[in-house]
Amino acid sequence: MKQVSYQLEDLLDRKPILLDDQLISAQLKDKTVLITGAAGSIGSEIVRQVINFSPRCVIMLDQAETPLYLLGLEMEVYAPNAKFYTEIADVSSEGAINEVFKKYRPNVVYHAAAYKHVQMMEKSPAQAIIANVLGTKVVADIANKYDVSTFVMISTDKAVNPGSIMGATKLVAEKYIQALHNNLIQTGKPVITKYLITRFGNVLGSNGSVVPVFAKQIEDGGPLTITHPDIARFFMTIKEACLLVLEAGAMGKGGEIYIFDMGKQVKIIDLAFKMIRMAGMNPDRDIDVKYIGLRPGEKLYEKLHTETSKMHATHNEKIMISSEMPEDYTRLNIAINSMITLAQNFNVREAVEEMKTILPEFISTNSVFNEPYDN
Repeated sequence: MKQVSYQLEDLLDRKPILLDDQLISAQLKDKTVLITGAAGSIGSEIVRQVINFSPRCVIMLDQAETPLYLLGLEMEVYAPNAKFYTEIADVSSEGAINEVFKKYRPNVVYHAAAYKHVQMMEKSPAQAIIANVLGTKVVADIANKYDVSTFVMISTDKAVNPGSIMGATKLVAEKYIQALHNNLIQTGKPVITKYLITRFGNVLGSNGSVVPVFAKQIEDGGPLTITHPDIARFFMTIKEACLLVLEAGAMGKGGEIYIFDMGKQVKIIDLAFKMIRMAGMNPDRDIDVKYIGLRPGEKLYEKLHTETSKMHATHNEKIMISSEMPEDYTRLNIAINSMITLAQNFNVREAVEEMKTILPEFISTNSVFNEPYDN
């Protein structure tokens, strides 16, 4: 079957989001910018967008050797006059990350490194905790040590009332970032680093997202596999997501959670039918759709904020600020360290139970972890 190319913007039933380029430029021009998870779909697009604002240099950090090498080759062609450096490192390695900060002294950090696949993290909770929680903690702590001006953590709507291990680890990481920022303010000393969180939904075309999966299934003649007829998600393009991350980082004062208006949730079945028709075929006649049931950790709908969150407008109508009370840093840090130790020792069930103690709102969905645990 003929391969079909999809314009991702055509899959969204809304106008593209516009950004404040001047605000971003004022923050990034002549600055040293570090991007963790740079070889991933989000990280690599942040690299491409950052270079448009004339930074002094860009450090691309990832533990994935080949994708990072290929990104470096791409950037040599894309921006031959710009300064790029590639660094292989695991964000959970304090020694390795400290060496990177000591070497480059970055001004701005975009922390995109994370494990994000819901079903895979349900099977590997220890790895999710080490990458998403410990990794964030290491990079955030070292950013403060080296007086980084802005640290932006990239989070997900799956962190809101999480039903999955992945979403829960991202919420723990969010809580740590907020508690860390608040604790630094309470010391009474001048606070150099402003810590920000950006939260958005599914990114069309990103690695593992539904669009390339559906495209391949259509190319193969079907069927398209959908977990549930009512399942729906928020969507935006990679370019929109990354530019919004840059603008939130530029406008933030510190401690905020920035939430992006992604329009209405899109039913996955509607997206599937639209892609089938764009390929010149008819749903259920040329291409079958098969429902396979919700997978572990998967919810029918996602939310971008909780019912108790206080929402505030910004100068960009597509960006809102969610005000949420930071937790006590000392108490949270002790609990997180306990959870990380359990994960590092592969005491998986105990680590998940510790995470549920940290997050009373975390209720496992369609998962082995929703069963009662007996010591």
